[in-house]
Amino acid sequence: MVWHSLPGRPSLTRRRFVQGALRGATSILTWHHGWSPLRTAWAQKGAPSGRMTWAIHVTIAPTWFDPAETPGIITPFMFLYALHDALIKPMPDGLMSPSLATKWGESADGLAYDFALRQGVQFHNGDPFTAADVKFSFERYRGSGATDMKKKVKAVEIVQAHHVRFHLHEPWPDFLTFYATPATGAAWIVPKNYVEKVGNEGFKAQPIGLGPYRFVSHQPGVEAVFEAYTDYWRKTPHVKRLVMRGVQEATTRLAMLKRQEADVAYGMYGAVAEEITRDPQLKLEPTVPPTPQWLVFTNEQYDPKSPWHDKRVRLAANYAVNRQAINEAETLGHSVVSGSIVPRAFEYALPVEPYPYDPTQAKQLLQQAGYPNGFDFGECSVDAVYSGVVEGLLNDLAAVGMRGKVRPYGTWRFCRRT
Repeated sequence: MVWHSLPGRPSLTRRRFVQGALRGATSILTWHHGWSPLRTAWAQKGAPSGRMTWAIHVTIAPTWFDPAETPGIITPFMFLYALHDALIKPMPDGLMSPSLATKWGESADGLAYDFALRQGVQFHNGDPFTAADVKFSFERYRGSGATDMKKKVKAVEIVQAHHVRFHLHEPWPDFLTFYATPATGAAWIVPKNYVEKVGNEGFKAQPIGLGPYRFVSHQPGVEAVFEAYTDYWRKTPHVKRLVMRGVQEATTRLAMLKRQEADVAYGMYGAVAEEITRDPQLKLEPTVPPTPQWLVFTNEQYDPKSPWHDKRVRLAANYAVNRQAINEAETLGHSVVSGSIVPRAFEYALPVEPYPYDPTQAKQLLQQAGYPNGFDFGECSVDAVYSGVVEGLLNDLAAVGMRGKVRPYGTWRFCRRT
């Protein structure tokens, strides 16, 4: 058994992390200068103090407090990182950083993975963290990737109180990709005794975790409140009270910042982002995660009756879209334009360049495909925070005759005929 106990594992290969490609685009955070992460007061030692309010772009769902129901998108992880902890998780020092597991390793035959667990760690209610919680959390997990992962895992063995072993049916090089990255929430640990006592619904109503913040309250549709857990094993949080407030309208989030009702806001795009850059009291902070955004026309390309079945139509759509113009308009040019859904940051990823913007060529291809007057392709469903990107894309498509409508809905981006 070879153990890994470095501060972080080597950079992930595309295969190892592709399942964890978290849906989104360039994220833009905004905060008051007084709450800058560089503020020297944050470096001072002592008890947590103060209050910090985040205006986030979604309505907070109780299911996001429970790692077992992680749906495979990035949003719930802002709550998981606050409330809970994982055996291994992405941290500033690496994509697979030791957390509740101090070291781990794979057997020579690839049929077992061992994890040495951190000792002396307690849940927010005082229960000790042990291998029984790891086994329970895995077996209870039912979120994204659960079916595939549990088909591969033969059993979870409690070797000792702080040593757990996963047995596989056959070698599976992608085990850690599924288990220890945001591809799933299976490595995030909940307290066995407490969950068995209160049940799944009781746990979501009053979650107990191992993270830097413990749950205080949740007002459905409005906000969730957390308080610093001073016994957190990694380090004591600086801020005592953390408020996550769901505010779907970007203009409202901006108004909250200006009225100092919020210290940080997430998902500020387009005209709102431009206004922030003009306000000396606010700071716009672009982040470019390896999370490409693309539009999916469901499975219509495989339907012989659909226009998308013709390759020339699909090429026309690519030539019709001015990606750089959308980049400039929505993320102020901070996004990386690409011709592939595989992030360039992934090891061995092919740096595919996007199709050039050529609406004339797009119209010619449509005419060759038998659609000289274009066609209607129905609705495109999109998370409201990203609707500007899709609106820009559909405007470009409409300019060459491919007509659709935007329907802000849910967290997925796809198109379908109606």
